[in-house]
Amino acid sequence: MPLHINIEDLLHHRSVESDRIEFKEGWNPDAIYRSICAFANDFENTGGGYIIVGIIEEDGVAKRPVKGLSVTEIAEIQRKMIGFNNLIRPLYSPKVFLEEVDGQQILVIWAPGGSNRPYEVPEQITANQKRHFYYVRRYANSVKADQETQQELISLANQVPFDDRPNTHASLDDVSMVLVQDHLRKVESRLFEWTEQRSKAEVLEQMLLVEGPAEHRFPRNVALMMFNEHPEKFFPASWVDVVYFPKGEGHSEFTEFPKITGPVPDMIRKTLDLLQTNFLREKVIKQPGKAEAVRVWNYPYAALEEAVANALYHRDYLVREQVEIRMTPDSIVILNYGGPDRSIRQEDLNSGRIRPRRYRNRRLGDFLKELDLTEGRATGIPTIKRVLENNGSPAPTFRTDEDRTFFEVELFCHPAFIEDSLVDNDQVSDQVSDQVEEELARELEPEHMKILSYALKPAKRKDILEKGVGLANHTDNVRRYVNPLLEKGLLDQTIKDRPSSPLQQYITTEKGRELLKQQLKQ
Repeated sequence: MPLHINIEDLLHHRSVESDRIEFKEGWNPDAIYRSICAFANDFENTGGGYIIVGIIEEDGVAKRPVKGLSVTEIAEIQRKMIGFNNLIRPLYSPKVFLEEVDGQQILVIWAPGGSNRPYEVPEQITANQKRHFYYVRRYANSVKADQETQQELISLANQVPFDDRPNTHASLDDVSMVLVQDHLRKVESRLFEWTEQRSKAEVLEQMLLVEGPAEHRFPRNVALMMFNEHPEKFFPASWVDVVYFPKGEGHSEFTEFPKITGPVPDMIRKTLDLLQTNFLREKVIKQPGKAEAVRVWNYPYAALEEAVANALYHRDYLVREQVEIRMTPDSIVILNYGGPDRSIRQEDLNSGRIRPRRYRNRRLGDFLKELDLTEGRATGIPTIKRVLENNGSPAPTFRTDEDRTFFEVELFCHPAFIEDSLVDNDQVSDQVSDQVEEELARELEPEHMKILSYALKPAKRKDILEKGVGLANHTDNVRRYVNPLLEKGLLDQTIKDRPSSPLQQYITTEKGRELLKQQLKQ
């Protein structure tokens, strides 16, 4: 059966964090089953993990080309796993997938967080005398749980994160296969092709989105969050409210936008589109004695993207309160109910050094990471702080209360847009003289103009080339069509300090927009 995520993304840690992946050159059942047990216990509610057999690990990454496994080895491993699974207490069976990489067959063992934890397994599963122990993950290692950890692990019995629980008020009919297929297509999973030949129940079972006996299957909550057009039917107040106070909060004048609804990924995208279209602005600083100007945003898109995605990822879907976004001329406040884990202190939020003990919506986070809508665990606040600093913006503030009932992020407008010390956007056209426009137009090909048109909203390079221009996302096409636009200041990256970030997007600059306008006039 095909894996539900793209195998290359998995090997390169793009869709799953590196400490949730183990590479094994060959079949070592003792070590492998200790890791299966640790992933199943999911001590930090991160979603379990993956063990990939047939790959040599080199400096923390997969050595290419992969070593692979023979047909005989794969058959023997699968045969033995049936018996070994019965030695896990209580019974637990990881999912096994056969994938082809570099022309070789490898085995992917998916061990998601179990619903009947805590689990224990023999320390040496192949030994005659078997002594069972609990195992947990510590960073990138599977270790035997000490006495204190054992007690905490036992206290987690039957405490399944909300998004991973079955919803007995819904049925499989409430899960849209159109949305499921669209997700699999976007993440380039081989399971997408498989959906045409199998039933809905089989596909959802393969993705661990259903639970219950065969005669009465229930979708898990994450299936309704991701693959239902109206999740607010199952999780009241599952929408986003955006309100703008042009004269500040407390003033009677305000604009309330229509509430934003839909599957969680759609809510994130729609919210960001609304904010970008109505509020994001760019200005240009003229630097004395220098030819180049400095461009800044009132609110950098990457910071807003992280804040909005985190609000919908980490909110408590049991609480009947929507995500709120309040905007004034001075700041944007993003509020979600259900605060951070109690292990996170206010000073941790202020410093950006965060290591939460528990994650509220482990499966939802996995799906959003596959779509590049969030970077991963405990990276949101550091990313927001770094992006704002690089833009020259004031530091953000993060607030919660003693009972952890809410979490609030406030991003402050860049001073240039308040003090009017920079060149206004309307003056950008004056910087692009008619002569420069004519020279640029002569140098550019039709494909360049298509890229500028497509990137009026932030877009990934792959989408720009494939959807915007109809070309392959190939290095040669990047050199020929994308890089020249970056060099000429017509196109820019949204995350300048990390060009290879998985969240990297490209956007047409004001200079590029002005050029497009002039070309349309002609």
